Amino acid sequence: MTIRHIHIFLAVCACGCSATKAAQQLHLTQPAVSAAIRELETHYGVPLFDRVGRRLVLTQQGRRFQTYGQRIAGLFQDLDRELRHWDQVGKLTMGASLTIGSRFLPQALRAFAAQRPEVEVQVTVAPSKALEEALLDHRLDLALMEGLPHAPALQWEAYQEDHLAVLAAPHGPVPPGTALTPDAFVRQPLLLREKGSGTREEFDRVMEAAGLTPHPRWESVSNTALLQAAAAGLGLAVLSRQVAAEAIAQGKVGEVAVEGLVFRRQFRVVWHREKVLSPLARDLLQVVLDQAAPGQGRP
Repeated sequence: MTIRHIHIFLAVCACGCSATKAAQQLHLTQPAVSAAIRELETHYGVPLFDRVGRRLVLTQQGRRFQTYGQRIAGLFQDLDRELRHWDQVGKLTMGASLTIGSRFLPQALRAFAAQRPEVEVQVTVAPSKALEEALLDHRLDLALMEGLPHAPALQWEAYQEDHLAVLAAPHGPVPPGTALTPDAFVRQPLLLREKGSGTREEFDRVMEAAGLTPHPRWESVSNTALLQAAAAGLGLAVLSRQVAAEAIAQGKVGEVAVEGLVFRRQFRVVWHREKVLSPLARDLLQVVLDQAAPGQGRP
């Protein structure tokens, strides 16, 4: 089994389990691709694909091999970059959760581009759960996340503190400046980020610690949608105070207090423990750490 076998297998998976499409992408013949898959299956003694008519379908063993194959291919790519002086010029892959990607990442990348204009930074903005999966598969060099990474294979450094605010319309049923009891708070129509986001994980953590069970009226991947819903008086949104700062300054929404509850979290730079960070990646990491918002610096 060689890295070539892994690349061919991953190409077949990426092409919808089509050996023909993978062959076209890899500039190989279709029999050569099929032979490589058979060699893998013979080597491990398990089927990686079920043959359903003329279609290929990943088996359970095939899905497991795909997970390991992505990690191995990622590590091999890291090695290749390092030995080819990838620290001098090249490309970095970076992820950011939705809140960080929309609010904080642009200024960090602008600062990095001023230092290293020859480097391309490819960015993926996605929920925290998806970023973890990409880091584990070595598809990202670094990721900026709101929540605490769950996988032991991931290493992180906190670089900025953030607070979640409970936001309401100025003329809504619960006007800004109101202080709600926790029980009254959970009875309100709540406008929350989706499960799996760092914002939602912090909210759920505080609710669970207080013994409260909220029933959200809205769940959305969009901070903007939740802000607009709150401004329209449809309920109380729980979002990063920094994300809502402009809407608060414009008077579109204001803050509501919840007695005894504090929503506080840390932004983290995350990478894979097995990943050898190149000098370029370390430069980008340092820029991120230096770009903590004024008054919200590293803990």
